[in-house]
Amino acid sequence: MSGETRRVTLETGATTTVECWGEAGPAILGVHGISSSRRDFARLGEALASTHRVFAYDQRGHGDAESSEPLQLDLLARDLRAVADSVGTISTVIGHSWGGAVALVGGPKIARSLILIDPMIRVAPGTFDTEYVDDLEPVLSIPPGPARDEAVRALFANANPVDREGKVHAMHRLSIDTLRRLGRDNRVDEGGWDLRERLAALKIPTTILRAGEESVVADDDLKTLSPTVKVETFAGHGHTLHRSAFDRFVELVRAAAE
Repeated sequence: MSGETRRVTLETGATTTVECWGEAGPAILGVHGISSSRRDFARLGEALASTHRVFAYDQRGHGDAESSEPLQLDLLARDLRAVADSVGTISTVIGHSWGGAVALVGGPKIARSLILIDPMIRVAPGTFDTEYVDDLEPVLSIPPGPARDEAVRALFANANPVDREGKVHAMHRLSIDTLRRLGRDNRVDEGGWDLRERLAALKIPTTILRAGEESVVADDDLKTLSPTVKVETFAGHGHTLHRSAFDRFVELVRAAAE
């Protein structure tokens, strides 16, 4: 089920698409990760539409977003705030992976609570392309069009159909250069992607959902946590635990966004 969509103008003057599921109740705002789009939250929106309003938007370079640059986290956090301003009062911001980093930077100023799904708290110098980009190059080297869309469907053949079509939407026009620039713009190789101090300084309730397998959250990332932060590990689930452990994820969101 598709939600209601509208265009929102960001601080830069560029626009993006915001989608909403539900007509009443507390507002939840989703921030997707690398090679995803607002459609990453379609199943969540459908599950909560009777009790909540679930909003999600396309980040720069993904889905239907008009702009793909620049990609510094501080600027992406301004995009988040612009979308939030278009919604009104936000109960909970949910961010996955890269979106978890954006939510950590921008979310405390706009929401009452955060849910960070295996967030990219720190990226070690020299690892960004290897960890987050290189595996996508074979698909993204195919020119945008039906052939690429079918390649994405094949890559996610075992995924839930809604999630699979969400990946097709996200990657239809996505450029590999956008992903590489995300690392460069945030000076990963100079140690520029390190949000541990922000995590330690949080003053709003925050739940980190950590993957039990191949998590991008290192033990060292969690050494100094604010008293408002709790960590829940999803044993047996990987980086996209919000898809693979969907029912558990929905109940955690429902409880946080009362």
